[in-house]
Amino acid sequence: MDNTERKITKIAREANRFTVQTMKEDGIGTAEMDVIHFVRHNPGTTQKEMWEALKIDKGATARRVARLEEKGYLTREPNPLDGRSQLLYPTEKAEALRNSKAEIEGSFYEWLLDGLPDDEKEVFCKTLNTLYLKSKEERRAGFLHVAQRVKEKEAQNEDK
Repeated sequence: MDNTERKITKIAREANRFTVQTMKEDGIGTAEMDVIHFVRHNPGTTQKEMWEALKIDKGATARRVARLEEKGYLTREPNPLDGRSQLLYPTEKAEALRNSKAEIEGSFYEWLLDGLPDDEKEVFCKTLNTLYLKSKEERRAGFLHVAQRVKEKEAQNEDK
């Protein structure tokens, strides 16, 4: 049984909605943000590498990259290993957007915690950090324990 009733997920979803709404006001959509995020973490990538990794349509990738280049978030350079492709790089504007996104999310979470007494905030943030570190460790291990739990629950459901 899920004692949290997925409240962490629901709160994160609300923070994401606020972030998306705010970024749309700046002319950036979620699909474009995914492209910027990918290029920031993989500078010098090609469109092909991107659409394969993100599992998006070739044409959609090309349109998003063209729009983001037009808006000043990405640059293209010739690929010295393949004259038919270009390498994608984030601009300073793309890097600033990352900071902007983090600031928007931070503002949402600060607002959310405003009503809590300081001692409750401290305990809550300490608990969140513990859960974050546990989840990060599990990801680095390939989600072995969580995957096992999912399999066990599936087996239990099949037995019913």
